[in-house]
Amino acid sequence: MIRTDFTDDAAWREVVAALARTAEGERDWESAAHLVEDRRWEGVPGDLALAAAARDEELGVVFLADDVTMRSPLRPLLALDLGADDDQDLDPVYYQELIDSPPPREVRVVPDAVHMVHGNMQLANVDFAEFVEDAAADPDGVVRDVTAASAPAGSGSGG
Repeated sequence: MIRTDFTDDAAWREVVAALARTAEGERDWESAAHLVEDRRWEGVPGDLALAAAARDEELGVVFLADDVTMRSPLRPLLALDLGADDDQDLDPVYYQELIDSPPPREVRVVPDAVHMVHGNMQLANVDFAEFVEDAAADPDGVVRDVTAASAPAGSGSGG
């Protein structure tokens, strides 16, 4: 997760605390969050962050804590899909429709869902486009961890 907005330290601490809470919870997600808090990233837009992060072949998704994150009470991070670059060398004879309408590359994710999104992307359980669909169906336009909301307190994932 890269911090690109430095206007609200309290909001940043809320995001970091939410990430820590979900990592310590009863879910199956192990926190692999690496926090980048370096003013050289200040104001960097999503497309430049995406290009820089894409150099790391191990990453499938990167999250930005940007101005929207700091202003919104939901603290939604901007998730950027790094796997979409795999489509660059498609043969137009067979894949023209995909070339003309590339899949979405970004979606907003509440901090409580970051580990769920990251874990599913790493395991290839869910396509990035499915998270975009989930956000489109959400009243606030964000991805939420529905397993956390629907699981009774004290219950494990069971499997």
